Amino acid sequence: MCLSSEQNFTNKGEPDSVRCDTKEQLEKRGCTETNIINPDSVFTPTLDTPLRSISQPIQLAPQQINLDLRPGKPTTFPVRFKRAEGYPVDLYYLMDLSYSMNDDLKKVKDLGTDILKALKEITPYARIGFGSFVDKTVLPYTNTHSDKLKKPCPDAEEHCQKAFGYQHVLSLTDDGAKFQREVSAQFISGNLDSPEGGLDAMMQAAVCGDKIGWGNNTRLLVYTSDDGFHFAGDGKLGSILTPNDGKCHLEGNRYTKSNELVHPSVGQLALKLDENNIQPIFAVTRNMQSVYKELSDMIPKSAVGELSADSSNVVTLIKDAYSNLSSTVIIEHSRLPDGVSISYNSNCADEKRKNEPKGSCSNVKINNEISFDVTVTAERCMGPQSFEIRPLGFTEKLTVQIATPCQCECDDQRDAADCTHSGRIECGICSCNLGHVGQNCECRVGDKTEKELTQGCRRDNGTSICSNLGDCVCGVCQCHASETPGKQIYGKYCECDNTNCELNNGKLCGGHGKCDCGKCFCDEQHQGSACQCLKSVEGCKNSNGSVCSGRGHCECNVCKCKSGYQPPFCEECPACPTPCPKYVACIECLGFQRGPYSKNCSESCSHITHTNVDKEVNRKFCKEKDSENCWMIFTMEELDGENQYKAIIRSKRECPEPPNIIAIVAGTIAGVALIGLVILLIWKFLTLLKDRREFHKFEKEKANAK
Repeated sequence: MCLSSEQNFTNKGEPDSVRCDTKEQLEKRGCTETNIINPDSVFTPTLDTPLRSISQPIQLAPQQINLDLRPGKPTTFPVRFKRAEGYPVDLYYLMDLSYSMNDDLKKVKDLGTDILKALKEITPYARIGFGSFVDKTVLPYTNTHSDKLKKPCPDAEEHCQKAFGYQHVLSLTDDGAKFQREVSAQFISGNLDSPEGGLDAMMQAAVCGDKIGWGNNTRLLVYTSDDGFHFAGDGKLGSILTPNDGKCHLEGNRYTKSNELVHPSVGQLALKLDENNIQPIFAVTRNMQSVYKELSDMIPKSAVGELSADSSNVVTLIKDAYSNLSSTVIIEHSRLPDGVSISYNSNCADEKRKNEPKGSCSNVKINNEISFDVTVTAERCMGPQSFEIRPLGFTEKLTVQIATPCQCECDDQRDAADCTHSGRIECGICSCNLGHVGQNCECRVGDKTEKELTQGCRRDNGTSICSNLGDCVCGVCQCHASETPGKQIYGKYCECDNTNCELNNGKLCGGHGKCDCGKCFCDEQHQGSACQCLKSVEGCKNSNGSVCSGRGHCECNVCKCKSGYQPPFCEECPACPTPCPKYVACIECLGFQRGPYSKNCSESCSHITHTNVDKEVNRKFCKEKDSENCWMIFTMEELDGENQYKAIIRSKRECPEPPNIIAIVAGTIAGVALIGLVILLIWKFLTLLKDRREFHKFEKEKANAK
């Protein structure tokens, strides 16, 4: 992406973000090349000593480089490497001193000077050192029986030393005689059970650089054994649970934490060997070769050679392994900063390898120069960072310093009139003074808060300002210009555009209308929500020739009825309530000239036409009471249009007969007299019964007296 620093580059309503685009698009919009800011990613070597093969050879160039990386834009720089003749070599001989290696120790005692002599055939600057190992001195790794500790050798006459973890015997030296003397003074250990503590010893040899004496040279660690090795987790067998810390623990040249820390993991060992530029050579017997080849696959820049039963071929093995290791050049990087990626193209003598995570070439001959194209990309802006690139097995390195210049450097011509005297131009954009806002700082904020200014740009008190399609300037939305050709954004809140409407046949509004804020406005000959139909009402006319019965509108030759009315012609409304109770007063005044509308019936009931008939109304009729409590019988038929009816009214009402006063009074009197007579008869009857009862009682007493 490029940036235009040209003043007045944006049109009215366009956001400042349109200044950022591809160079081609900015030029197409009229921005001159001098106003286009397009910084590139560049590299600058700050230390580039030429390659050489003299007393202080330099095999890697450059040695330091600065990268100015534009985020997302990679840069590629070359790295050169040339194998120097006579490059110094440090060799540390690490030997398994378990009892099974007795004959090997005797042979190494004899071959001590030969090993150094062979190294000096490769380079005049060679040094050699010696160390030995057995295993942890706890069960089940070592026989801890008291008798076995006193006499560790199977043969009582033979002199053996007690088992140990690892001991450093001789620091690196160029004195072959001294090497032979120190090795000759070594004795085999009587341990027969588990001589597999080699990873412990390799870890200490790698991290105890000061005591081993590693120099700024090619570092070789020759490991000789006829058995396997223990690694992390095996310490549980001896109740050792503390993880290996990867630190140096040599005191008096003995590894003092052997029985306290577990063996290192393979990954842990590979990391320490890599950090210290040490290349291991595993010289092991044939029966162990497959095991150590698997180990070598997990350790970069390592080799495996077959050791004869008595180690007589160790000199040849070391020469061949060194030749293979040194002819393979692998360059890799240290841990990268977050957001930085790297890839390598290897330009070898016999082939080219592209886009690999590491650079590598095989069969590199002495004094033959090879190169690697290193591509570095920064994903985002970041502060100053650095990392290192180095060839495995060598101490030389390339330091890479990274910077990401993310601020555009614009050469703006300053003018007091720019930004309405209330700001300054920065890369073509007004940077307003305090209290002013706007594209040209034309709006004075005054005492208003930003919240008060933006409130007028929020639709329905929502959260989005100008529908996220414009800028709020002084409380008024200035809509952005759309990047889509022909699209316009407008409206008080930038809520409208002229493209968000229905499509018909792939065209906006069918190509027969204009889109305005989500709705199609069709031309005179078309209609429909997408202007998809020709205007016609022939299919919408009922038997009377009325379009949709006056209760809907015709769209695409089909009636769109009002609520409740049914197509095809909007004539019937099954769910609508009957109009009879609503228009009782009109029926009374039209049919019988009575009621509340009798004085202005023609005005109040002009929407109803009526006919009075004497005969019975046979169709479904209405029966409603009028103001005189008489029943009116009539029918109502809805006509075309809204609230237009035709009424057929039966001329005769059903009124109740008036009451007969005389009959009511006479009946009332007769009823009262009848009730009184009935009461009198009942009283007379009860009195008679009582008299008879008294008479019988008298007769009975009279008879008793006689």
